[in-house]
Amino acid sequence: MAIRRSCTLATLILCAVGETAIKSTDSCRTDAGWELLDSNRTALAVIDVQQNFLDKLPLDQRASLVERIAFIMKVAKAMKLPILATAEDYAAAGQGGSNPPMHPTLSALLPEGTHVWNKLVWNLYGQPDIRAAVDEVAKAHGINTFILVGLETDVCVAQSALGLKAGGFRVVVVEDAVGTPPPHHAAGIVRLRDAGVTVTDAKGLYYELVRDIPTVVRVTREIGGAQVVGEDVQPLEGCASDYTL
Repeated sequence: MAIRRSCTLATLILCAVGETAIKSTDSCRTDAGWELLDSNRTALAVIDVQQNFLDKLPLDQRASLVERIAFIMKVAKAMKLPILATAEDYAAAGQGGSNPPMHPTLSALLPEGTHVWNKLVWNLYGQPDIRAAVDEVAKAHGINTFILVGLETDVCVAQSALGLKAGGFRVVVVEDAVGTPPPHHAAGIVRLRDAGVTVTDAKGLYYELVRDIPTVVRVTREIGGAQVVGEDVQPLEGCASDYTL
């Protein structure tokens, strides 16, 4: 009986501590990583997809990476996810950046009025103006999760993921929609997984966001097909809800 009372007391203490911790945490954020994504509380960050970084990748990977990121952006727009975009030290109007702007294929897909942030630090959440924008989006839309795509896996993507995670957000990195010169991609993914970042791929992300056949049908119509189009990108196959309309 003494043992049972002791266990019960310990359980009550743990529950009380847990409840306090939960109440003290920002209600818009979560540290858990196993749940399915909630599209109503998720935003997309497109990081530094610029030609100078793409040119560092193997030639046969460049176009397909851009097309896969474009697909994810189209799905995000169809699902009404907020989209945040950055370009590193780029030559914008009236600014003397040394790099080209965001890849035109992707900048054309941004919702009207979306600002492309001129990122000067590897961790986007470490730059005050971008951090303020992230926090504003999170507050306005109840965002607790950021999906990351872009360049480079082991540098700006990894550091941004860790920065956002430290800020209380759940972070999801799309492994086949980020890139860096080999062999550093694999090392970056290992670093992210070790830090507790959720790693998925474009197909898994797509089906996790849409969830059901009616949504698949709607999104497919809006984006013009349910395939990740690219030179080395396979169609979204293997599910009963495959549609090409």
